[in-house]
Amino acid sequence: MDIQLEKLRALDMLKQTNDPSLIMAVARLLRQEKKDWWDDLTEAQKEDVAQSELEFERGEFKSFEDVMKKYK
Repeated sequence: MDIQLEKLRALDMLKQTNDPSLIMAVARLLRQEKKDWWDDLTEAQKEDVAQSELEFERGEFKSFEDVMKKYK
């Protein structure tokens, strides 16, 4: 499959249509493609990230090097 050719064909079809619902559906799909990963997290996961940020700000963390020393 030649992806560039498929993109051109899709663009041509989109240009030729006057169906507003089809145009809006394509626009929605393209916007979803750029969705932020944060939006897919659960509330519990978001809370864990916030807690981790607070711990980091308080200096409650180990460096990567310190963690790796344990496994060498």
